[in-house]
Amino acid sequence: MAEDRVRKVRALLDGVRTEGRTALTAPEGKVIADAYGIAVPGEALAADVDEAVAAAARLGGPVVMKIVSPDILHKTDAGGVAVGVEGAVDVRAAFCRIIENARAYDSAARIEGVQVQELLPRGQEVIVGAVTDPTFGKVVAFGLGGVLVEVLKDVTFRLAPVSADEAVSMLDSIRSAEILRGVRGQAGVDRWAVAEQIRRVSQLVADFPEIAEVDLNPVIATPGGAMAADIRVILAESSTPSRRRYTRDEILSTMRRLMQPSSVAVVGASNEQGKIGNSVMRNLIDGGFSGEIHPVNPKADDILGRKAYKSVTDVPGEVDVAVFAIPARFVAAALEDVGRKKIPNAVLIPSGFAETGEHALQVQIVEIAERHGIRLFGPNTYGYYSTWQDLCATFCTPYDVKGGVALTSQSGGIGMAILGFARTTKTGVSAIVGLGNKSDLDEDDLLTWFGEDPHTECIAMHLEDLKDGRAFVEAARATVPKKPVVVLKAGRTAAGAKAAGSHTGALAGDDAVYDDILRQAGVIRAPGLNDMLEYARALPVLPTPRGDNVVIITGAGGSGVLLSDAVTDNGLSLMEIPPDLDEAFRRFIPPFGAAGNPVDITGGEPPSTYEATIRLGLEDPRIHALVLGYWHTIVTPPTVFAELTARVVAEFRERGIEKPVVASLAGDVEVEEACQYLFERGVVAYPYTTEKPVAALGAKYRWARAAGLL
Repeated sequence: MAEDRVRKVRALLDGVRTEGRTALTAPEGKVIADAYGIAVPGEALAADVDEAVAAAARLGGPVVMKIVSPDILHKTDAGGVAVGVEGAVDVRAAFCRIIENARAYDSAARIEGVQVQELLPRGQEVIVGAVTDPTFGKVVAFGLGGVLVEVLKDVTFRLAPVSADEAVSMLDSIRSAEILRGVRGQAGVDRWAVAEQIRRVSQLVADFPEIAEVDLNPVIATPGGAMAADIRVILAESSTPSRRRYTRDEILSTMRRLMQPSSVAVVGASNEQGKIGNSVMRNLIDGGFSGEIHPVNPKADDILGRKAYKSVTDVPGEVDVAVFAIPARFVAAALEDVGRKKIPNAVLIPSGFAETGEHALQVQIVEIAERHGIRLFGPNTYGYYSTWQDLCATFCTPYDVKGGVALTSQSGGIGMAILGFARTTKTGVSAIVGLGNKSDLDEDDLLTWFGEDPHTECIAMHLEDLKDGRAFVEAARATVPKKPVVVLKAGRTAAGAKAAGSHTGALAGDDAVYDDILRQAGVIRAPGLNDMLEYARALPVLPTPRGDNVVIITGAGGSGVLLSDAVTDNGLSLMEIPPDLDEAFRRFIPPFGAAGNPVDITGGEPPSTYEATIRLGLEDPRIHALVLGYWHTIVTPPTVFAELTARVVAEFRERGIEKPVVASLAGDVEVEEACQYLFERGVVAYPYTTEKPVAALGAKYRWARAAGLL
């Protein structure tokens, strides 16, 4: 059956291509809909007035009439649609009017006739469609439909094809999801019928890559089903060249030699201070890299006390990585030598390639690398740090604080912001990587590696684009169940919508698609650079929550209100405190305090009240996470609060009770040191803000849900 439908649609699309068209007519769309089981109303094509009258009589009741022309894409704009036409006289009049309007709209348009279609019952109008995204390929869309679709833009996206469960999840992912469930006494729509329309459209575009866009708008959803009133199909102008893909084993093998090398050659090494080749050499040597370091420079015999070689081909033994610090115009020839030496990785620091308009030069080095089996890192990169190997292969400031956070950036400036943040906050990193132009190695290669790297507990990535969105999603889905992935996606434009030929295409702006599909992959999207860095620092510190019940304990009522807002904003659930737990909290707070949630112990309480209530929050198994609000008093100074909180949390962890605890500290400058003290001891704490600690907790919850741990 599946083969028959594919064969039927293939024959139709080939015929359309032969005619030099990219837009299918409505009757051709009906053929595709029938082949894929996409529910559409009864209809007929009328070449003249008499055929239109006969078709309307067969369908019975009022009908919809639409112009059929391969040259008129937007029928309503051309005055080519009449709704609710009934009776022979009105059908004749509508037929003539539609033809006349179409000819006035485009005198050269080919007109095949008028489609006469059964008028669907009233229901909720939704849109189901698919587009070809330049990053992610085939993407299916769902949202509220009808004439307001491009105004409301309440649409969600998924990679195609989608499973039945993924299709159903799309109904709950739009802002207006409640309408579909039924409001103000109205029955909800048939969710499975709508989901089937989504699933079948997604399968259609997955089966036929040449289909650029599909639009079912509107789909009339009722309690008894879902039917597409209109189907629009547009073919791509040309095919997109496929990118070379590597297997998981190939990626891991190459990345292992890049991130854990035994031998590094520096092409363009120099004795002259101020040269990039000198800075790279000094960082490798001063950073304590224990492997072999081979300077390559045809004009020197010795560089920084090490024997220099005229070419990498002269270096003895195997070399894992060649770091380039030479001008762009010399890279191609030197890369040929790297290929002859069978070095698997080349780190290209030089600029002067695609980022400056030298696309041909970048294409040339990619061709050389592919021919020799070299993976290219860059060009236009600041290099990379692999701290557990004491490897600093960069011309930038060294960094050697080992830890579990892997940080990557597409920009050198962002990379240095990452490094400065890590140093200021004493964040231990497993790697800092600058991807530059991403001529070859990119985020999916790094994700694949960091997902398996035992030193990495959390991955945070700044990116401006993805070369292969599907490869990234595949790598993310394999990584997220093991460790969090945080992404800062720069650029929130809708440039991709400008040349769209359908409603779905117009809605598929770059950021809208990125947002939904990154969420589908389980990635935590950070709204800004500082957020990305703070999530990366906090997530490895926080234990994984085992339930949704969040309790706020605060010494200030105002902080409690703001913390409550932050909990809601981050999709978390404030626990409804049961009577026995409420009574237990009241034993420790003054009469003018407030139990409930937040638990307000008031500001003048001694350290013992903070300790008692925190203990209660950790002891009760119904509470799954604690948010602490502290404000600076002489009764309980910041250092005292930090020490008692860290001590109690550590005590419970030793007993096997681990819950995420975050804290907001308000007060004089001493709270800054108190926050650092807490952070270093497993409590995520921030001064002068109620938003940041709860945002970090929310990020941990989002990861736990995506990883299937909650």
